[in-house]
Amino acid sequence: MRAIRSRGMKPELHVRRTAHGLGYQFRLHRTDLPGKPDLVFPGRHRVIFVHGCFWHQHRGCQDGRMPRSNPAYWRPKLRRNVKRDAEHLARLKMDGWKVLVIWECETGDEAGLRSKLRRHLG
Repeated sequence: MRAIRSRGMKPELHVRRTAHGLGYQFRLHRTDLPGKPDLVFPGRHRVIFVHGCFWHQHRGCQDGRMPRSNPAYWRPKLRRNVKRDAEHLARLKMDGWKVLVIWECETGDEAGLRSKLRRHLG
């Protein structure tokens, strides 16, 4: 568990490269915002979270399913992650930020990712 990093993972790097390729400038992991969003576009008042399907329990995704081994440990842990995510999103929205969550499994569709970024940041 200690080896699990919260920044610089492949899906996040892919989203960063794509956003930069579209000409957008951003800040990374602003600690003064709830949840430390992965990408922050201060001038546009927009943030993006890149969530791993397992750790943030992406519903309907094969990678977001609950593990069968040791469910007494995993179920509460993953539920806390989902609850904390919802609280961070609500606080950001209350503060006037527009929030986009990009799931790990969505980063493989380059055209879809570009479209999603343009809609959110346009």
